[in-house]
Amino acid sequence: MAETTWRNYLENKHTKPAPLKGIKVLEVCTLILGPSGPSFLAKLGAEVIKCEIPPLGDTSRNLIPFGDYFREQGTGFVHANENKFWMGLDLHKPEGQEIFRQLAAQADIVEENMRPGVLEKWNVGYPQLKEINPSLIYIAKNGYGQWGRYAEENMPSNDGASQAWAGFAWLSSFPGQRPLKSRLYICDNFGGLMGEVAVLAALHHRQRTGKGQYIELSQTESIIRMMSWVWPYQQITGKTAMPAGNRDLCVSPADTFRCRDDRFVAIAAAMPEEFKGLCTAMGRPGLARDPRFKDHLTRLRDENTLELLKIIEKWARKKKPEEIERLAEEHGFAATRVLSVKDIVDDKHCRQRGFMAYVDDPMIGPFYEYEFPVMMSKTPPKVKWSVRAIGFDNEYIMTCKLGKNKEQIKKYYECGALGKWADLISRRPPSDWDGKSGVIMSREDTKPAGGDK
Repeated sequence: MAETTWRNYLENKHTKPAPLKGIKVLEVCTLILGPSGPSFLAKLGAEVIKCEIPPLGDTSRNLIPFGDYFREQGTGFVHANENKFWMGLDLHKPEGQEIFRQLAAQADIVEENMRPGVLEKWNVGYPQLKEINPSLIYIAKNGYGQWGRYAEENMPSNDGASQAWAGFAWLSSFPGQRPLKSRLYICDNFGGLMGEVAVLAALHHRQRTGKGQYIELSQTESIIRMMSWVWPYQQITGKTAMPAGNRDLCVSPADTFRCRDDRFVAIAAAMPEEFKGLCTAMGRPGLARDPRFKDHLTRLRDENTLELLKIIEKWARKKKPEEIERLAEEHGFAATRVLSVKDIVDDKHCRQRGFMAYVDDPMIGPFYEYEFPVMMSKTPPKVKWSVRAIGFDNEYIMTCKLGKNKEQIKKYYECGALGKWADLISRRPPSDWDGKSGVIMSREDTKPAGGDK
């Protein structure tokens, strides 16, 4: 069945319709929590217009790990903003607010992650927009929500702050060591994903009732939800789940071990046959009958698990990860080497499945990027293009979406409602850009949506 369903999937997915084709999203987002959500929808085929205040735009254009640019674009900016249309729109200006309201009147979804009340102050918050588009779905995302003490205090947040406040950094560390913040933006990306789950549910509700709604998302509450069993454990037992490094406190044995060549391997063997297989692979089959390790519940006792992990640690230190993987396959327990980012990029399995996708962008050129991590046989997600400079698609949006003519557009530029990029790396197009590649007006139907021609 799998072979029949997915045969030629990678070759054919760009000719198939996208699941959210026809859905229109208006984005006023910065950094990663905000833009990552619309990016998910854009890869699923939604039309996403990203509005940035010119000439500097989204703050995350400055996310440049180690100062390394890719074709003069910030590498941290690329992954959360693919498949979008780019508008330079100053919402401080009344004329900019009017343009936004016209776009919102056509939109299905508005997404923002400003501090509470900012868009209302700009006359484009949910109370104002629902009057012109009652079926609108509006999602506001920030660190601590739109109401409550921290919202009232206007408490700022970011991914690191959320990891700290939620207890995620503390719980992710090793016993007796300082809190370990994930260097990845896990709260941003998981929060963005949770927001889009709510958006899709709201779309379903609207389909049944015709009614839009207001959604608010707290980045910190989202990551708290991901922390799983620690919350009921606290309430039921009165005990606090403590840091345990890479050890799984619900599975024994399950941990990460250093090997002979100083690489690492992850091993888990919870079920009776798995644990017997591990003991046999270690040359100590009798361990499976040891009273301390005789069944899973007994092994889960802290003192028993710690003793067992010491035994496995000594054994693994004498072998390479590949040896342990072969023994795991032979004896029926789980083991896999710990891969680096380069290992994943080069992995033949990831390439074969198209998870590492080759994007040949007309402006910034070819590069590998991860694909949307779900395959859909009839309506596949896909990466079509990468990031653009601030205001890059202004003319296309104003002409083809709002029906404005050249004179009207010129006036919007003159009053400052519309704008484009600053002449700075990560804001402008690559310095060797030919002035044509990637411009939508050159390859799309430019017939105005309405109004004067």
